Amino acid sequence: MPSDYVLANEDETLALGTRIASILRPGDCVALYGDLGAGKTTLARGILQALGLEEEAPSPTFAIVQPYEPPETRIPVWHIDLYRLEDPAEADELGLDEARRDTAMLIEWPERLGPGLWPDALKLRLTVLPQPVGDTVGQSAARRLTATVPQAWEERWPPA
Repeated sequence: MPSDYVLANEDETLALGTRIASILRPGDCVALYGDLGAGKTTLARGILQALGLEEEAPSPTFAIVQPYEPPETRIPVWHIDLYRLEDPAEADELGLDEARRDTAMLIEWPERLGPGLWPDALKLRLTVLPQPVGDTVGQSAARRLTATVPQAWEERWPPA
């Protein structure tokens, strides 16, 4: 069941991350879809900050997996960026299935998993909205967030 939201700016994206963090549990997967610059990392940073991460979370583009453990975060969480994967089989080496048992996962570029994404993943697609005529160039553009909510998340979504 998809739901749409408009996030007017970066602050609203970070605030949504805070609300998602309040309902996130070990074993959950949040799949973040969108083009380059759509706000996937910003949303992941909002979640990680709300889970207690004090420094700014780096984009895990080169590391692919950036793990966080208590006391750094309230629960164990892996921030994963699959952008550099060329074949879904490469994900097998990351140990995602094993780690997921007791770790929440935030996955950027989940489409790189092919059919390997778990059916109970919360799918969030971010799309940059066109700026109205006359808006200042460089001003943060609004994003549309479309959530595809699986049954495992229905009682928790949308986060308060």
